[in-house]
Order: sequence, then structure tokens, then C-alpha cells
Amino acid sequence: MLTSRSAIVIGAGIVGLATARALALRGFSVKVFERGDRAVGASVRNFGMIWPIGQPIGKMYDRAIRSRNVWKDLSLKADFWSETAGSLHLAYHPDEWQVLQELYGIFFKEGRSVQLLDRDAVARVSPAAHTEGLLGGLYSREELIVDPREAIAALPGWLSAQLNVEFHWGKCVSYIADQIAYIGNDEEHEADLIFICNGADFETLYPESFSQQPVTKCKLQMMRLVSQPDDWRIGPALCGGLSLIHYNSFKAAPSLPGLKERYAGEMADYLEWGIHVMVSQNGRGELTVGDSHEYGLTHDPFDKAFINQLVLDYLKKIVRLKDWSVCQTWNGIYTRLTDGEADLFFSPEPYVYVINGLGGAGMTLSFGLAEELVAGL
Repeated sequence: MLTSRSAIVIGAGIVGLATARALALRGFSVKVFERGDRAVGASVRNFGMIWPIGQPIGKMYDRAIRSRNVWKDLSLKADFWSETAGSLHLAYHPDEWQVLQELYGIFFKEGRSVQLLDRDAVARVSPAAHTEGLLGGLYSREELIVDPREAIAALPGWLSAQLNVEFHWGKCVSYIADQIAYIGNDEEHEADLIFICNGADFETLYPESFSQQPVTKCKLQMMRLVSQPDDWRIGPALCGGLSLIHYNSFKAAPSLPGLKERYAGEMADYLEWGIHVMVSQNGRGELTVGDSHEYGLTHDPFDKAFINQLVLDYLKKIVRLKDWSVCQTWNGIYTRLTDGEADLFFSPEPYVYVINGLGGAGMTLSFGLAEELVAGL
């Protein structure tokens, strides 16, 4: 055992960065090892939404709020763009409107900052919301938007300069034994604690341990639309009714099963591919749009054009944009737990810990989760 407290973090995505921060704040000397020369996984392939509204009240909601507050603080200190844009869920059918009304009553009692808006009020909050056939919307002020590509790129520099975190890029840890991380055959690094934050890579480190865990992988498809002309802003992140059947916090609405049943009958292709439709806007005015969900341990690398078209077709029913030009498409893969739990934390050998399994909520939960886990150790 080393004489001073030291830690190694493997992976420089959002979970690894949050873990490195939490450790450094607790007085650890921290080294981060990332196999690439920058993070290019799921942490940079998402909406950039920090999304408390999707988390059920209690531990998960508190964790999301804590993470959001950390993001706001870091965006100022590390000089990357963020906006407390909020979120706006739109209803165009009576059953969607019923669910939103139920959720408003529940969320308001829970102390969340929510408002139920009629059509005219929605138009005042978002010039992008399609008002034809609109019954109303549920508006939350709590959600924060960052550009994940900018934020994940900026954080290592700040962690290094302010918390003395060492980053080692292009270094793939291929083996761990007796608190030593091995890189290739000749390079060794020892630490008191080692944290594996390796996202959807179950194959490199402790594959036998991962095979015993309730994990699978989720592939999602997303798009980016060009910067909107004349600095036009959409306001809050916008969501259609399909998002109501996606987030755990919305399960509290008594009418939700009926809504899902209608979707199953009328929009079976959307449910088959796990599509729910959302749009967020970054500081340059570009729009991030998605997404789909395919599950399995191995995914082909090819995007399906019809999925992107389904997303755009639905989005055009709820949103009016000034420019619909698509400038980028991509897919991302993240870990998904199959047992309903919110995260995966286990120790494959003494002093070695795996932090994983945040699903599609890594941006929303990582900072709060890392603080809790490190404090618990």
C-alpha cells in the first residue's frame, strides 16, 4: 500500500471525469487513463441534457439536482457553454394532455418547479412549438443544457489545472492486479484505489465479472441540424408525447398505461425501435435531435435511415424550425442494466471498483453519483 492516498480512474467520459473530481476533492492524488487521445464515446454523443424531470423523487431526483448544480458551477469555471433552458413536454392528444395534468399535480406536490401551460402560454415560452392542434404543455425550469462535445473536452484541462488530476491519453489499461494497472507489457501504475469507468466496454477489463452482471448495451441514433438563422432560439428543450413513456418519473401518472396502449396500436414502429423524440439547442444554435434505442450485447455499426426519418417525421408534427438541414448523423452505445437498477457499482477484486450502468442518464447523474460513492468509501 502506498503511503499517501492515490487513485487511478480508467476512462475519461463523464463517469470517469466525475469520479476523478470527487476523488480529488477528497484529497486523493488522481491519475486518469484514457485509451484514446480524447473521449469519443457516449459522453459526447448525446443531447447534452441534464434532466432532473426524468428522475423519480427522492435519491435519484436529489442526485440529478446535485449534478445539475455541479454542471452550472463547472461551466463558469471551465469556460464552456451552458443554459438553464428548462424542458417543455407537449400534448396534442387528450390522453397526452391527461398525463401531463396528472404529472403536474404530482410534481407540484413534490416541490418541483413546474407549470402547466395552455396553448398560448406554450407559444410565449417557445416560438418553436407547433401550436396547431396543441392542447398544452408541461414546463419545467430545472433542466440544464450543455454541448457535450465542448463540455467533455473542456473538463480535463480544468481538472488538471485546478485539482491536479493527471491525464494520460492514448493509454489502454489491459490488466489490473494487486492495485497495479498494466499498460502493455512494460508500463505499470500503482494506486490505493482503482476505478473502472469504461462505459460499454465489457470485454477489456474483468470480462468474466461483467458476464455475471445484469448488463446489456443500448445503441441509439441521433442527428444534428444546422445553426438556426438570425440567432433564432427554440427556448426550452422540446419533447413529444412519446417521451412520456420513456422516463421513470412519468410512471407516476395513473393514465400512462392507457397512453402507452394507444401508442402500441397506432405507432408500433416507434415503440419497436424505442423511439422518442426530443430536441435541444446548443450555444451555436445547432439542434440535437433523437433518438432510438436498440438493445443487445453486439450492435452493427450501421445507421438505419428509416429510423432517422421516423424521428424527423414526428418532430415536424410538434416543432417548427427555420432550417431543417441535417449536418451530422451518428450512433452511440451505452450500458443498460436489465434489472431495473439505476447504476452498477461492484468490486471485482479488493480496492478495485467498477462504476457503470447509468443508462441514458450519465450526464444527468454522474457528478452526484460519484460524490456519493467516493464519500461512502
